[in-house]
Amino acid sequence: MKQYIQQNKERFFEELFSLLRIPSISAKAENKPDMQRCASRLAQLLLEAGADEAAVYPSKGNPVVFGQKIIDPAAKTVLVYGHYDVQPPEPLDKWLTDPFEPVIHDDAIWCRGANDDKGQLFMHIKAFEFMVRTGRLHHNVKFIFEGEEEIGSPSLPDWMREHKDLLKADICLVSDTTMISEKVPSINCGMRGLSYLEVKVTGPNKDLHSGHYGGAVANPITVLCEMIAQLHDADQRVAVPGFYDKVVELSKEDRELLAKAPFDLDEYKQFLGIDEVRGEKGYTTMERTGIRPCLDVCGIWGGYTGEGAKTVLPSEAHAKISMRLVPNQLSREITPLFRKYFESIAPKDVHVEVKECEGGDGFLIPISSDAYKAASRAIAEVYGIEPVPSRGGGSIAVLAEMQQILGIDPLLMGFGLERDTIHSPNESYLLKQLFGGMESIALFYQYY
Repeated sequence: MKQYIQQNKERFFEELFSLLRIPSISAKAENKPDMQRCASRLAQLLLEAGADEAAVYPSKGNPVVFGQKIIDPAAKTVLVYGHYDVQPPEPLDKWLTDPFEPVIHDDAIWCRGANDDKGQLFMHIKAFEFMVRTGRLHHNVKFIFEGEEEIGSPSLPDWMREHKDLLKADICLVSDTTMISEKVPSINCGMRGLSYLEVKVTGPNKDLHSGHYGGAVANPITVLCEMIAQLHDADQRVAVPGFYDKVVELSKEDRELLAKAPFDLDEYKQFLGIDEVRGEKGYTTMERTGIRPCLDVCGIWGGYTGEGAKTVLPSEAHAKISMRLVPNQLSREITPLFRKYFESIAPKDVHVEVKECEGGDGFLIPISSDAYKAASRAIAEVYGIEPVPSRGGGSIAVLAEMQQILGIDPLLMGFGLERDTIHSPNESYLLKQLFGGMESIALFYQYY
C-alpha cells in the first residue's frame, strides 16, 4: 500500500480536495444544495474506486450515499460508515486560511472536514480502491455515507430500516474517532451518548430601558446564569435528580486497565493553555472524558452584543446545553429528567422553555471479536506498537441505533488526533495519519 500511495498521492489530494471544497454544512438550510453536490461526488469516487454500484438515495433529510462490491455472497461483508456533512466554520476570524480551501502546511491538510469526517472516510475509499485494483479483496464491501451526523442523524435510522436487506453485513467499520496519540495508537471500544437541548428564559414581554426598569424586573440573563450554576454541585457532579441512577461504576480492575493508557497531565494542560483541570471529584481526566457522563453549556446569548453601548434589559436569554451520556444512560430518559429539574429551579418571575435538539445512546463493543483483533494486528503492523483499547468521549449517536436495527457491532478505527481541533477553527489532518489509516484499513481486510 505504501508504494500505491506514493504513486497516486497527487491524485488522492486532488480527489480529497474536491470533497473538502464543498461546504456541506448540515446545520444550515442555505447549504442544502451543497449536500446533494457532495453526495454525488462521493458516489462518483466510489464507482471510480471499483464499486459495482454507487448511488445517491433520498431520505427525509439530506441524501444518503450507498455503494457496494459483492465478491462472493458467502464471504464476510464489511459495511463502511462515514459522514460527509461538516460543522459550521464560525468564528471565521479565527481561521488562518479559508476554511473551505484546503492547503497542505506543516505536513498536514488544513480545511474544515480534513479530519471530521471527509478525510477519514476518504481513507476507506482509497484502501478499497487498492484492494480491488491489486486483486487482494476477498470480502464484500458496502458503503453508507450520510449527511446529517453533525446534527444528530435524524433521518438515517428510518432509512436504515427501509433498506435493512441492502445493508446486511457482519461488521460496521467506522473511522470518525481519535487515537490517544500518533505514538500511542488506540482503538475506541465505546463512545458516550448525547442529549442536546436549547433552553430559553423569558422575563418581560419586550426589551426594557435598563435605567427605567433595572433593579425592579428580573433580568433573564442573570436568572439563566443563576440556573446554570445550579446544574452542578460542589464536587462537579451533575445536579439533575436521577441523572446517575443507571450509570454503572467500573470495577477497580477495569479502571486500572484503562489507566495503562499513557497520559501526561502537564502536556494536556499545556496543549490547552490552562493551569488546572476541572471535573467530577474522584476521577482522573481520562476517566472524566471516557467512562463518566458530563453536562456542559455550549453556547449562551441574550441582550445586546453589538458594538458600543445599548442600555437595555433583555426580554430573553438562551443557552445550548449538551449532556454526554455513558452506556445504560438513555437519552430519551435523561432529557425529561433535565427538563423537569430545570423548570423546577426557575423563579416565578420568568418563564422557561426547554427544547430538545438531538440525542442518542452510547455503546460498548467487545475487544475479543475477530474484527477487533484484525484491526489491532493491522494497526500494530503500521505503527510498530499494539494499539491500546480506549473509551471515546464523543458521540456518534446513530451507531447505537445501527447496532439495534442491523444487528452488527461498529468497529472504531479512527486516526484523528486531538491536535486536529475538529469542530474548531483551523481543523487539520496529518498526512502520516491519512496515509497510515489507508495502510491500516487495507491490512484489516487482509487479517479479518
